[in-house]
Amino acid sequence: MTSVERYDLTSEHDISRVIKGGWQLAGGHGSIEREQALGDMLAYVEAGITTADCADIYTGVEALLGEFLRRHADEIRSGALPGVEVHTKYVPDRDALPDLRREDVEAAVDRSLRRLGLDRVDLVQFHWWDYGVPGYVEAAHYLDQQRRAGKVKHIGVTNFDIPRLKEIVDSGVPVVSNQVQYSVLDQRPERNMVAFCDRHDIDLLCYGTLAGGFLTERYVGTREPERPLENRSLTKYKLIIDDSGGWDLFQEVLATLKRIAEKHGASVATVATRYVLQRPGVAAAIVGARDARHLDDTLNLFSFELDREDVGAIETIVEEAEGPVGPVYALEREKGGRHAAIMKYNLNRN
Repeated sequence: MTSVERYDLTSEHDISRVIKGGWQLAGGHGSIEREQALGDMLAYVEAGITTADCADIYTGVEALLGEFLRRHADEIRSGALPGVEVHTKYVPDRDALPDLRREDVEAAVDRSLRRLGLDRVDLVQFHWWDYGVPGYVEAAHYLDQQRRAGKVKHIGVTNFDIPRLKEIVDSGVPVVSNQVQYSVLDQRPERNMVAFCDRHDIDLLCYGTLAGGFLTERYVGTREPERPLENRSLTKYKLIIDDSGGWDLFQEVLATLKRIAEKHGASVATVATRYVLQRPGVAAAIVGARDARHLDDTLNLFSFELDREDVGAIETIVEEAEGPVGPVYALEREKGGRHAAIMKYNLNRN
């Protein structure tokens, strides 16, 4: 079996370079069969994909991961199973931002720990919906207090742009990672974020590498889908396709990835993910999966590397793209904009 690449996020925390994403287990992509989901988690861990990404706003996912950890605690303790690196997120509701207190952050961390059945979580990634509301630096310090109290091993952020991330870093919070959207279609992290993170020893954990499933064989040579699309994820990434130059250019991107995939005995999905993994500053790609159907294909991305010719062909077609424009997650924050319209801002009430 192909060995899964590892990455030292810090000297105390190494991760698999593919992280199993939990968003699709939150139910928004269809019903979840609990026992199957737990079995799929086991398959990923046994294969060497041992890092799991979830969030306090992914309904039921922290609890599901916690159940997996409890069921397999003896096997993990004995070494029969690899240890699992647990990443979650702290995403306070947008409506709660103006009045956020230290006690609120502590309660959120404690709730995640209860759901996960842990005394300490490996990485908590902090998100702030609205930069127009002050308080994100203070909130990051409240989270750092939880680190110093021993409840959190490391602190990351998600979807932060450079000015706000700089404020947090300059204030003394030891940020180790920024989770951002990054793909063949979305090059926004390359606009100074990679360089900034390199200077401050911050690694990128990247989601959206498959554009919600658009960057797969399923869409090669197909007609542009009509709205409404199947789920919110496809709606989100179709907007990225629209911004990057539209369906015709997207088909050229797919054709390029397909040619490279055939050269390496791989799939469009693995080539798209491999491209991101080989970009500077990228520690890992977060691949969402409702089940283990595509596990073998995912593992195949560690059996090859893109050569200079492959990367050049991808970059040539990428250079034709018109966007998306601006810093990371800026379009998604634009009030009244198309990207912001599909966001759900207040999922943390319970």
